[in-house]
Amino acid sequence: MTKKQKNIALVVGFFLALIICYQFALSNTLEQRKRYNALQLESKVFENSPKQLSILNQKETYYDSLLEEYQLDDSSLQNNLLKTINTFAEENHIKVINFLEPHISQKNELTIKTYQFVLEGDYNSINKLIFKLELDTKFGEIINLHFEKKKNFKTGRFYLQAKVLLRSFE
Repeated sequence: MTKKQKNIALVVGFFLALIICYQFALSNTLEQRKRYNALQLESKVFENSPKQLSILNQKETYYDSLLEEYQLDDSSLQNNLLKTINTFAEENHIKVINFLEPHISQKNELTIKTYQFVLEGDYNSINKLIFKLELDTKFGEIINLHFEKKKNFKTGRFYLQAKVLLRSFE
């Protein structure tokens, strides 16, 4: 063999030795390094888990208090709305004349329920109930409120009726 052939064989042998070393030693080392880094990230997540659990417990308590404050329990929104209206009506001398089943529609994967009910009583009491429904209880938004003065022909007296449309999103 000539000197040139020996040099070529030496260079090819060197690259072949590099490839074999990479396959048997370096690739395993790099793989173990990636695995180590992934486990380090997981351990950091688990270090914060007691703190996150505490935060989640506080959020749960807060949301439970909101549900209790806005008078929402496990029953349906319609039952809670009717219960709130009836409770307020008894305290403020309002009559609930009509409470219809909600109109349900879908829009962009969002369920919209519209509740319609009719109240009879004086203006201020009805107005207080509407204020309570929209701002205090968070059942939804009042989208229409129509007052109508009517006459009872038997007694000759006038009374006020309010037709209410309340929309809620689910």
